[in-house]
Amino acid sequence: MIHIRNAREGETELLSEIGLRAWQRAMALIGESDAMTDGARSAFRTFVDNNWLTITVVEQNGQVAGWAAREGLDETISDFWIDPSFNRQGLGTALLERIEADIFERGFEEAAMQTHSGNSEAIAFFQKHGYSIHWLSVAYNPKLDRDVPSVGLTKHLGPQEPEGYGPGF
Repeated sequence: MIHIRNAREGETELLSEIGLRAWQRAMALIGESDAMTDGARSAFRTFVDNNWLTITVVEQNGQVAGWAAREGLDETISDFWIDPSFNRQGLGTALLERIEADIFERGFEEAAMQTHSGNSEAIAFFQKHGYSIHWLSVAYNPKLDRDVPSVGLTKHLGPQEPEGYGPGF
């Protein structure tokens, strides 16, 4: 059974390890090395410890399987991580639907997120759920000490605008 809840204080280690495993899978898919793992582990711990109030957790049969965050409590999904051992079980879809509902309930009509442009698995997941790529950017990342290409994806959450123009359309 899928259950979605808010993160709890004290879950830093559990959530950061899930994020790290998902990040490692994504990085392996785009050909990155394991040299950045220690830095990523530290970054996940710091993020979860400092932002646990903005994190939504998905569980499968009582076991934490992933999490998402809206760091600014706005329309931007800053983090979205499903433990690779739980992939393709509907957990990501359930979590995304909850996050989108939260965004819409807060008065935003669009959800946004970004990912590495080589993260084809994540891009395909979000596109399958109605997201479109709206920008491509290359920016220097000081943590990685190099330029990183990213894509921004967005999805309209409110009522769909009718296509066409003029009266009756």
